[in-house]
Amino acid sequence: MALVIAGVALCSVARADASATTPLFKVGMATRPFVDEQRRNWAGTGPRPIRTVIWYPAADSAKETESFGAPMFDGGSVAPQAPFSTRAQTYPLILLSHGTGGSAIQLMWLGRYLAAHGYIVAALNHHGNTGIEKYQPQGFVLVWERPRDVTVALDLLLADPLFGPRTDKDRIGAAGFSLGGYTVLALAGGQFNQKAFEDFCASAAADFTCRPQAEFPGARKLFDAMKDGDEIVKGSLARVNDATQDTRIRAVFAIAPVFGGGFSKRGLKPIRIPVAIIVGDADRVAPPASNAQYFANNIKHAELTILPGGIGHYTFLADCTGEGRQGLPICRDPAGVDRAAVHGKANDKALEFFDRTLKANRPAP
Repeated sequence: MALVIAGVALCSVARADASATTPLFKVGMATRPFVDEQRRNWAGTGPRPIRTVIWYPAADSAKETESFGAPMFDGGSVAPQAPFSTRAQTYPLILLSHGTGGSAIQLMWLGRYLAAHGYIVAALNHHGNTGIEKYQPQGFVLVWERPRDVTVALDLLLADPLFGPRTDKDRIGAAGFSLGGYTVLALAGGQFNQKAFEDFCASAAADFTCRPQAEFPGARKLFDAMKDGDEIVKGSLARVNDATQDTRIRAVFAIAPVFGGGFSKRGLKPIRIPVAIIVGDADRVAPPASNAQYFANNIKHAELTILPGGIGHYTFLADCTGEGRQGLPICRDPAGVDRAAVHGKANDKALEFFDRTLKANRPAP
């Protein structure tokens, strides 16, 4: 396990140092209304949706004019449906998994950056646990369905007539924030154990991940009221301890991952691919000691970066507009913390990590 501590506080003066790597590409954006035909949606009315947003290296002639995330968030400009860059025949692929109650667009800051540096990046919306649809208690409780979402999305992406032929199938990675961090570690081979997590939450070591989540505090109560009479829920509960590793994924980058208490040391031993973890030193939602640090201590050769300066959990969400900072608590960072600079540090670390572990030979400018 390698421990890396960023050596300077990330205040507003750090902005000039962030994301220093020069972009190579314009960024295109597309969406795919993927569905999993093997699983039903939580209402039982159709297949499980896995709507996916994709950023990719676009042709030099593309015009990045359209922004996403307004009015509360600033996702940055992209070129929707732009032609693919022809500077390379294939590009490495990174799959993104959002946090509890979030959405694909919340990780657009990372997706755009990687796409600008030669990656195809596909960000999923996890059914019942995403802000693009109505929250559903099943989506907040039955979290082991998330890794399978990623696997199915990967199947469909590789079969897609546009993205499949342009994806280098030997250079596939995954990244996730918060519950998405749990998701990518499960895809890497980590074996989540619900009983272990319940025991952890009943112990003196219990942390914030054991409590009702602010995005949907009533989820557990609603779930308990429905679980015995819902056949789709029963089917999911039967899969609670199933392995969810996807061996096509060669490296994972976990941002402020949660549920360390649900992985025993033995349950983390199957992870043999490169893992990098990044977290803020003041994260109260996913306290580093019981999550990021625990994972790094028990995953062979894992790299851990703890960013200093009072950086919390939600600083890793999308940049906020003035309206967002005024209206949403998750947009307000502690005094002296520059969200864009934090994103810059995470972007640079992710790019270096994936370039190294996936051996991404990016085209010259």
